[in-house]
Amino acid sequence: MLLISLMNFTNCAYLFSVLFILFCYFLNVSIGTNTITSSQYIKDPEALTSKDGNFTLGFFSAKNSTNRYVGIWWKSQSTIIWVANRNQPLNDTNGIVTISEDGNLVVLNGQKRVYWSSNVSNIASNTTSQFSDYGNLVLLESTTGNTLWQSIQQPTDTLLPGMKLSVNKRTGMSVKMKSWKNPSDPSIGNFSSSTIERQHIHEVFIWNETRTSWRSGPWNGGVFTGIQAMAMAYFFDFQVGDDGEGSTSIYYTIQNDVGLVIYHLNSHGVLEEKRWDDEKKEVHVTWTSRDSECDVYGICGAFAICSSSTSPICSCLKGFEPKNIREWKINNWSGGCVRKTPLQCERVHNKTTSTKEDGILKLQTIKVPDFAEGLIVTPDICRSLCLENCSCLAYSHDDGIGCMLWTANLLDIQQLEMGGLDLYVRIAHEKPDTDKRRNKTIIILSTVIVGSIIILICAYIIWRRTGNHPAKLWLFTKSARKKNNKAFQQFNIGGSPNVSPSDNVIGEMSQVKLQELLIFDFEKLATATNNFHLSNKLGQGGFGIVYKGKLQDGREIAVKRLSKASGQGLEEFMNEVVVLCKLQHRNLVRLLGCCTDGDEKMLMYEYMPNKSLDAFIFDPSKNKLLDWSTRCNIIEGIARGLLYLHRDSRLRIIHRDLKASNVLLDEELNPKIADFGMARIFGGGDDQVNTSRIVGTYGYMSPEYAMQGLFSEKTDVFSFGVLILEILTGKRNSSFYEDAHNLSLLGYVWIQWREDNILSLIDQGIDDPSHHYYILRYIHIGLLCVQEIAVDRPTMAAVISMLNSEGALLAPSKPAFILRQNMLNSNWPEECKSVSSINNVTMTETCGR
Repeated sequence: MLLISLMNFTNCAYLFSVLFILFCYFLNVSIGTNTITSSQYIKDPEALTSKDGNFTLGFFSAKNSTNRYVGIWWKSQSTIIWVANRNQPLNDTNGIVTISEDGNLVVLNGQKRVYWSSNVSNIASNTTSQFSDYGNLVLLESTTGNTLWQSIQQPTDTLLPGMKLSVNKRTGMSVKMKSWKNPSDPSIGNFSSSTIERQHIHEVFIWNETRTSWRSGPWNGGVFTGIQAMAMAYFFDFQVGDDGEGSTSIYYTIQNDVGLVIYHLNSHGVLEEKRWDDEKKEVHVTWTSRDSECDVYGICGAFAICSSSTSPICSCLKGFEPKNIREWKINNWSGGCVRKTPLQCERVHNKTTSTKEDGILKLQTIKVPDFAEGLIVTPDICRSLCLENCSCLAYSHDDGIGCMLWTANLLDIQQLEMGGLDLYVRIAHEKPDTDKRRNKTIIILSTVIVGSIIILICAYIIWRRTGNHPAKLWLFTKSARKKNNKAFQQFNIGGSPNVSPSDNVIGEMSQVKLQELLIFDFEKLATATNNFHLSNKLGQGGFGIVYKGKLQDGREIAVKRLSKASGQGLEEFMNEVVVLCKLQHRNLVRLLGCCTDGDEKMLMYEYMPNKSLDAFIFDPSKNKLLDWSTRCNIIEGIARGLLYLHRDSRLRIIHRDLKASNVLLDEELNPKIADFGMARIFGGGDDQVNTSRIVGTYGYMSPEYAMQGLFSEKTDVFSFGVLILEILTGKRNSSFYEDAHNLSLLGYVWIQWREDNILSLIDQGIDDPSHHYYILRYIHIGLLCVQEIAVDRPTMAAVISMLNSEGALLAPSKPAFILRQNMLNSNWPEECKSVSSINNVTMTETCGR
């Protein structure tokens, strides 16, 4: 009996020991579930979960990707709110998160290589990392408990309660939300968001790289006045302000009974407000910064207002009219509006005073324009300050903001349904409607009568002088205008210009407002260019030299002086004037004016300080300035400009001479297509035109155009494809020569593509493994554009879609001009051999074979 008792006691003791050990083990696991130390780490696919189960820290792969990242997600992996190694993914499933020897929190791969670090310097003691219930990963000193680093201070693309976004104007340091590159790639994309303070006015902005794409409207201490959703019941407490040391910041908190709300900047540059839906058990979007087209920054241009409840959405402010009526009618509003009648103070300045004072137009529930100047004064003083200053175009007042004055163009005005502010716009005095109608009737009758007489007289004179010869074009010089338009210069064009016969050049010119195209004196342009000194020379093309000039008012311009020896110079001159006067797009160079004086014919453009694209991509010392993001922007900008020419402008225009030297770069390296001397306006039903006069540049001309004189939209698509390959390889197609196989650049790229060795051609300035996927995609698109058969090439609309999507691409067929002909050793006529010279000179005629 005693033996049995001893045995039972022994069994109980053993069982108790086992249970005690298991209890201690699970107790240890429970304590350590949200802690990381040097000995207690997490390994893929392990994860840490917050106590309430809302947040998880672990390893994940993005959509359609096998790369592994360490991140924090809310509720499920479909809502990633923070990523550690976003720019350096793991390529296997052996990653770990641990504390390194120097005390930092790190992400390592299977070979213990560091892929990410909290990067805190001079850590004095042992550290641990804890994952809080609020989704915050914190690095702590073990002895003191002091916080050394926390993820909440380094947001990626998502803002959580308590997270701060900030910009310090003194140091230039900033904390911004930065979007993913695309849904499959968490690396830093093109879009970012933060708050900035200008002239004592705080706003939240979204930028597409450096360009503004959205703004919130001014902060009035309670809401952002341009977000009408905040005019309704809002359960968040936003804090916006300055810290006194040059830093402006924003963060928010939420009430306990509201539930968690987060803000996410997606890869398309749209800010989304997200909440948890208990019924559907999913995260859903409750607000976005892109509720309508009106939320696109400056979509209507200057002095116009956008309303999502009207059609079209853009309209000019009272007293203003579209700057370009034709573009406005086809819903291209980017040019904005101009004032119909000068302000009274402008008349005083020009000594043409009127007894009528300027008026004030009151607009209600408005998202006020950008670029306001803030002052803390009363509403009455605010009004007086504006009316007493001729430069003041509008004002607004809010108790939480103070006085806002606008002296620059009124840009990004939106009509809201609720909320917003009252905006007071300065407008010129207008006559009563009865007077307007009476005057309008008199003017119309007088114009018709006088115009008819003039037309009859001119027709008779032309008939007597020219019979049935080609039409004569008339241009007025500024000197002629000084003589009350009694004198003018006459230019006879032998043969039809590049404008289709149905187009009347004078009629097209009349569509452009006089103030939009200045007529310059030859003497002023000579002075501006230092008498066309060689030191002012910017470049040279087939029809003349381009000089840099500086007007008396300080404006810098580019002056294209047509060569007197050019037989086609006048035709190209007229063609460029007609075409550019009718076009307005951010990726097309802007024509400022022209000059004719005897044999002199000149065009004035906006000055591009960075000159042309070829000066960068083909110069080893400069092409490093064009990183991958910049080259993407250049490629997409050229594509948008071509799409506008082919489809979005009122005229259908084929450029016919697209090349690197005809793409200019502004201060921010944004591309602008230039040189429209060879452009051709297509008729409404034309898809392809044949010409016996082939113009263009060797290396960029499509085969059907170079060989048969056939050109269409696909001609420009071919040139664009060549540009893509040149931009990505840094090599010029017209001068590239692969000796072993006698290959052109197109042929060499094609061979490397088929042999899956295309990465060897990438320009060193962008040869980064993180960019290889997109570089290969862009090269693929370039090869589609340079296919030998024109019908196989995509349209520019399809090209832009391919550039901005992740969809599968068709396999390209063989490009044109794979073999580079050595014409100097062929039987071509001697006078044609110069066509093969390696330079940037435009070819104006080709010889028959």
